[in-house]
Amino acid sequence: MAWFPQSALNEGVRKREVFAWAMYDFANSGYTTVVLTAVFNAYFVGVVAGNAQWATLAWTASLAASCALVMLTMPTLGAYADLRALKKRLLAFTTAGCVLSTLALAFVGSGDVALAVVAIIFSNTCYAYGESLIAAFLPELARHEALGRVSGWGWSFGYFGGMLSLGLSLGYVLWAQAQGLSAQQFVPVTMIITAAVYGLASLVTFAWLKERARPHPGALADNGLRASLQRLRETWRHARRYRDFVWLLACTACYQAGIAVVIALAAVYAEQVLGFQQAQTMALVFLVNIASALGAFGFGYLQDRLGHKPSLGLTLAGWIVMVALAYLATGPGLFWMAAVVAGLCMGASQSAGRALTGVFAPPRHLAEFYGLWTFAVRLAAIVGPVTYGLVTWWTAGDHRLAILSTGLFFVAGLLLLRPVDVQRGRAAAVAE
Repeated sequence: MAWFPQSALNEGVRKREVFAWAMYDFANSGYTTVVLTAVFNAYFVGVVAGNAQWATLAWTASLAASCALVMLTMPTLGAYADLRALKKRLLAFTTAGCVLSTLALAFVGSGDVALAVVAIIFSNTCYAYGESLIAAFLPELARHEALGRVSGWGWSFGYFGGMLSLGLSLGYVLWAQAQGLSAQQFVPVTMIITAAVYGLASLVTFAWLKERARPHPGALADNGLRASLQRLRETWRHARRYRDFVWLLACTACYQAGIAVVIALAAVYAEQVLGFQQAQTMALVFLVNIASALGAFGFGYLQDRLGHKPSLGLTLAGWIVMVALAYLATGPGLFWMAAVVAGLCMGASQSAGRALTGVFAPPRHLAEFYGLWTFAVRLAAIVGPVTYGLVTWWTAGDHRLAILSTGLFFVAGLLLLRPVDVQRGRAAAVAE
């Protein structure tokens, strides 16, 4: 097929294997869509925490705790996966952890703050591990000149998984509301739906995706952890050699902080500022997923044609426009427009960052470099939502000012993208 040419793939890679790789994006997208963006975040603030003044900050602090845990462990875990060729096996463990802890959210009701916090921290940690490990397969599957479009295939396909989980959940919520059921009765079922889609869809990944890496000499004789830490220290010691990757990490940390706000707090903003009801919020997120799929797919091709850096810069400019529209919105019309812009930019910018990391990653350090990329993404997921939560706390609940402050993250991302030299960064990776 013209849109999915075999020539985009490395020698020996079959299309069904790329499909299996993309199926993991399909599987895990329901978690972010339903749990973090559309349903459980607003449920936590409004029902579990009872709309307490500290509720939004408690939600963002829970996400921050999981991200801090990932930051402390993922780079070393990535180095360990490279040394012992365990990406696929570790992916299986983290997937099971996220699925089971998402199921645990089905048992959370009014006042169960402690249970909700523990389940969110564990599920979001496992989700982040899986996101990093599956990304590390990308350079093994796609040719260098096709990293953008192949990343876009997976990311865009992933949004359809999010839409499946959200669509099934929305259908149940509408039926439950028509029956007069409360959020405490129908939200737990949406958690079960999300966990089921995640677990079942990921089985395709584990059936067809191959572990092409081979254990490094001496890795099996050692316990692996000491060697992994030593390997990570060596990478940081030679950070100047990979300065373009370091600039990319700084840029990623900034713009992903803004994206993390949208993922974690869009539903809260819609309900608190514009008075959206649960079904309206879910429909809004459904539209965002459609736009995100189009953005990831289309920009993947644009990225390979226009270049990684200009394409990423274009999406960051789009994010700034989105923040302005959301801030100015006083009714649903303009906010729906902001949601479409957010969707287009979300799929494009996240896919572009994953592909550019693949450009800068030396072949023998794939999981390690993606672990460092995950470090930046999780740092962003702490800084962005917590900043939003602190602004609402300091301003007695001014969500408009909080969303406006989010725009500063995208401006900073644009500025930090300027020093990145893609050719120099790729040359450093090849020279390794």
